Amino acid sequence: MAKTSAMRRDESQPNEPVNLGDRAIDNLKFIRETMERSTHFTAVPGYGGMLMGVTAVAAAFIANSQITLRDSLMTWLIEAMLAFAIGLLAMRQKSKIGGQSLLSVPSKKFAMSFAPPLIVGVATVLGVWRYGDYYAMPAICMLCYGAAVVCGGAFSVWVVPVMGWCFIALGVAAFLLPSNYGNAMMGASFGGLHIVFGAIIARRYGG
Repeated sequence: MAKTSAMRRDESQPNEPVNLGDRAIDNLKFIRETMERSTHFTAVPGYGGMLMGVTAVAAAFIANSQITLRDSLMTWLIEAMLAFAIGLLAMRQKSKIGGQSLLSVPSKKFAMSFAPPLIVGVATVLGVWRYGDYYAMPAICMLCYGAAVVCGGAFSVWVVPVMGWCFIALGVAAFLLPSNYGNAMMGASFGGLHIVFGAIIARRYGG
C-alpha cells in the first residue's frame, strides 16, 4: 500500500523535467520565424488591404451607376489613386510597428518584383484607352495586378502570391464574360479579394 501511494505521489509531481525534444522543436521554430522575417517582406498590410477592398466595392457601385463608360473609367482611376495611397500608408505604418524598414533588402526585392508587371499594366491600359478598347481594361487590370502580386509575393508570406493567382483567375474569367460584367468583376477582385486576403493577413501576420 505504501508503495502504491509513493507511485501516485511521484506521478503528481508538478515539476516534471523538460522534454529536450520539445525544446529543440521550439528553438527550431523560433529560428525559422526569425530567418523568415529577415528574408521575407512581412509588411504587406492586412487592415489596409481590407480598406482598399471596401473602397473598391464602393467604386464598383458608383461606376456601375454612371451613364457613360468614360465616367465609369474615371471612377476607377480615382479609386486606383486612392487605393495606392491607402496601401502605401498602411504598409509604412505596419513596417514601423514591426520594426522592418521599407528600405530593407526584402522590401527592395518585393518592390522590384512587384513594379514591372504593374508598369506593364499601366502602359497597356493607357494604350487601349487611346485606341478606345475600353471593355478590355478590367481584365487587363486584374491580370497585370495579379502578376505583380504573384511576383512580389515570392519575397513575402505565402498568402500574397495565392491572392495574386486569384486575381489572374478572375482576369481570365473577365475576358470570357460579356463586357457588361466589367464593374462587377472589378468589384469582386479588387474589392472582394482584398477584403478576404486582407483579413487573413491581418489575423496571421500582425495587421
